[in-house]
Amino acid sequence: MPEFRTKYFNVVGYDEDSVLTFPAGLPGFDQERRFLPIEQPINKPLVFLQSLSHRELCFLALPVLTVDAAYRLNISPEDLRILGLPDDRQPVIGQQVACLAIVSLPENQSPTANLLSPVVIHLANRRAVQAIQVDSSYSHRHPLLSVAEAVCS
Repeated sequence: MPEFRTKYFNVVGYDEDSVLTFPAGLPGFDQERRFLPIEQPINKPLVFLQSLSHRELCFLALPVLTVDAAYRLNISPEDLRILGLPDDRQPVIGQQVACLAIVSLPENQSPTANLLSPVVIHLANRRAVQAIQVDSSYSHRHPLLSVAEAVCS
């Protein structure tokens, strides 16, 4: 079993089958192609996307349906082709694809989730893209509950 030393999780063992491959890289990180999703029971539903080429690079993400239960995926035919999916229909979250929103934690501000450009993962082949939603009203700074709001709910 391969292992990878990370900045935040020390040494992580993983199966190659669990690695996500981004054929086009990520916007702003074009050379980053392989990420390991790390989930810890204590941090559910958070998913950490750990780069397998740079130990310091790790993105925080949430399943989009935990942010917006009515989330509708509408990605381009080009992104569908990259994923290896038919380009004539949208995939169903939870069936053909998983869909994650990258979370931002700005200093002294409430956290936000990027619903405009979710990470879409083809479940069968583990290919992934950060797909810009086509004709979308979603925001790249969708507000998440503040700590005070979460405690009061």
